Amino acid sequence: MTKKPELLIPAGTVREAQRYIEAGANAVVVGEHRFGLRLPGEISIAGLEELVPWAHARNACVYVAVNNLMDNGLLAPLETYLKELDRVQVDGLVFGDPAVLIAVRRAAPGMKLHWNAEMTSTNYATARYWAGKGAVRMVLARELNLEETLEIKRQLPELEVQVQVHGITNIYHSKRSLLTNYKEHQGRPEELEQLDLGMDEGLFLIEQERQNERYPVYEDVNGTHIMSSDDVCMLDSLHELLEGGIDCLKVESLLKTPAYNETVLRSYRQAIDAYTADPGGYRFQEEWLEAIRKLQDPRRELSYGFFYKEQVY
Repeated sequence: MTKKPELLIPAGTVREAQRYIEAGANAVVVGEHRFGLRLPGEISIAGLEELVPWAHARNACVYVAVNNLMDNGLLAPLETYLKELDRVQVDGLVFGDPAVLIAVRRAAPGMKLHWNAEMTSTNYATARYWAGKGAVRMVLARELNLEETLEIKRQLPELEVQVQVHGITNIYHSKRSLLTNYKEHQGRPEELEQLDLGMDEGLFLIEQERQNERYPVYEDVNGTHIMSSDDVCMLDSLHELLEGGIDCLKVESLLKTPAYNETVLRSYRQAIDAYTADPGGYRFQEEWLEAIRKLQDPRRELSYGFFYKEQVY
């Protein structure tokens, strides 16, 4: 039997994480907004004390996102936080800022590290550098195509490689509260008071030239985020990533309901299990994708993202 890749998804609550693991995820990414970017919710240390042993009893992993852009004020509480994560025995940290690496060496020296530099994690040489600093996994930039993705894995047999295979992607982030600033500049404080700028409100940017495309935008404690107008979906081409030995497949849960995410996980789980049981006899089943299409927002196209584009950079 071929080695199964990990099926990973972010979760916003303990119950969400449990539901996703029950639906077929091997691992969840969780955290707190002050240290992690674009999380669907927050799970405190107390929540991790409940979740981690529950997940480990089911052979699932719990990773914590500490991938925020760290400012001076976060450095002292970061070390305290890492010590607590080490105490509750989380399985690893997702990071991009070298400040996290330095803090881990002092506060949690045995912690596994997943290097995620967002759009700049684009080549195997840089990944080898971070592997030399202790990283065990490289989270690939979403702008890489399939050929580039598989070449990086061929060059990094000793390092785990993670790619996003489903869901929304981030295309812009500012640490400024752009939505709030805009409303205040417009001089409409009464509207500002009524408007929830969080990710549940359904705010969009629409370009004049492409009015059929809607870009979700939301604010949280880390600033303003603009998201893609479509959703990546590699389900019917998943075998190409599995043939290439990709170690971790991520489903992005942001701006989706738990019911939608559970359906996606079940479909990917069926595809992964079918392929790894018999690679030579694997056949994609249309009903796996149809289950997702039934819940897909008709305003959001399912696409291959950048996987089949010749050149991105």
